[in-house]
Amino acid sequence: MSDDTTPICSAKGCRAAAVWVLAWNNPKLHTPERRKTWIACDEHRESLSQFLGVRGFLKDVVPLTEWEAPEGSGRPDGS
Repeated sequence: MSDDTTPICSAKGCRAAAVWVLAWNNPKLHTPERRKTWIACDEHRESLSQFLGVRGFLKDVVPLTEWEAPEGSGRPDGS
């Protein structure tokens, strides 16, 4: 169970605690150094990674506990 401070998986309808950060960038919209983020639980890490990967957007997947956002990238909750 999660509380209001627990990051929640970005997968549609999932309410599980997130443990992964998927850093991505849409080269048509973002500068090369810009990183947007989705966060994922163990169950959705692969499917979200594949979704971003087939579009050429996925740049990195790291454990949430190790994520250090590049300056100006936003929070690891997709904001």
